[in-house]
Amino acid sequence: MKWKAIGLILVLALGLIVSGCTQKATQTQTTTQAREITIYTGGTEGVYFPLGSKYAEILTKNGVPAKAVTSGASVANAKAIGDGTAQAAILQNDVAYYAYNGLYMFEGQAIKNIRGVAALYPETVQFIVRADSDIKTLQDLAGKKVAIGAPGSGTAVAAEQVLRAAGVWDSIEKVNQQFSEASQSLKLGQVDAAVIVSGIPTPSVNQIAVQTPVRVLPIPDDILNKLKQQGYIFYVRQVVPKGTYNGVEEDTPTLAVKAMLAVSADLSEDTVYKMTKILFENVDQLRAVHQKAQLISLETALDGMSIPLHPGAIKYYEEKGLSIPEELKG
Repeated sequence: MKWKAIGLILVLALGLIVSGCTQKATQTQTTTQAREITIYTGGTEGVYFPLGSKYAEILTKNGVPAKAVTSGASVANAKAIGDGTAQAAILQNDVAYYAYNGLYMFEGQAIKNIRGVAALYPETVQFIVRADSDIKTLQDLAGKKVAIGAPGSGTAVAAEQVLRAAGVWDSIEKVNQQFSEASQSLKLGQVDAAVIVSGIPTPSVNQIAVQTPVRVLPIPDDILNKLKQQGYIFYVRQVVPKGTYNGVEEDTPTLAVKAMLAVSADLSEDTVYKMTKILFENVDQLRAVHQKAQLISLETALDGMSIPLHPGAIKYYEEKGLSIPEELKG
């Protein structure tokens, strides 16, 4: 009986040790998983996904575990940071601004835990017309049928802001269509103009321009200045170069928003410092993945930055000698 009792005690003790080890291993695994950064990107056919996937790979190789996932792009990405589903995301700087300030598609649902890391590359605001159209200026759109983007999209908001500044928003006939639909409608003459916010050249425009030459309407300085005065600080000057599309015969001034990298304010300063440092020290690897990454640089990292920066990003930029505007230190 004595030996049976001792044996039972040993079995119980061994069980407790195994249980403790298992629990510790589980806790360690959970901690490791918690440290992995989920980066929301976009659809697999766009720019966000290949760039985000490569960035996640680079982060992981440099000691910051990360994974990139596909998503519905800018609006969905901001919401994912807001609810903690994502810790980082690529999105348009105008959408980030609306999210942080609770405007438009985020009205009543401001996402105050979103922070900026870096502006990446421009996404051009393009008012496209057929090359044979008599529409030469934004004001000429008065009374015309204009495809302004999908309902609730960043494109639709940009179209409204620019056309209000031009004084013609209330006089156009508005058609809600996505890029591919809008391009085809323009080709078929079902709309007079299409608004597209995307990196140039935009594939859907290129596809129709082969047979139906197009032009891009200029957006002059007075419109940009008016938008800035109204608080839309995310717009930057952009030029569509001659030859971007069949029919574009001269350099055309327009505007752009910028694709940007954003993170959750909940990430530590040290983590975001490393993320920012790794981004700029490995940008050549991103450039090998997509031509848009050719435009990512430290010199333009704050251009169009529309929300407060994360302290970790500020630390990196100050080390590099950049002057941080006070409004970005919020």
